Amino acid sequence: MEKIMATSIHAPVHFTTSAVSEIRRLMAAPGFDSNKILRVGVKGGGCSGMTYVLEFDLPTEKDDVFEIDSVKSIIDKSHGIYLVGMEINWEGGLNSRGFTFKNPNASSTCGCGTSFAV
Repeated sequence: MEKIMATSIHAPVHFTTSAVSEIRRLMAAPGFDSNKILRVGVKGGGCSGMTYVLEFDLPTEKDDVFEIDSVKSIIDKSHGIYLVGMEINWEGGLNSRGFTFKNPNASSTCGCGTSFAV
């Protein structure tokens, strides 16, 4: 595997304190592949046209590498335009549990909050 070392100072997204805590908890889980980095991105699909990607993955030459709120992260260079200014939060309550996305670029968002249109 080729090491990807391009790191940018200004990441397009921001994690809340609760999101950073949950990401760190996931990374500390037994069996976590320490070669993988948190990928933030988008893909086609969902009820509003695009869905968010938040997963651990290996970097490629298409990715920019960021240190986002002390979490090493990768974002496909072509996805940054959809993510600029986005806040990723972790909701740990009984009624709503999971990562939430507050994206100022979204013209509309679905009810579940993981799908959006631009």
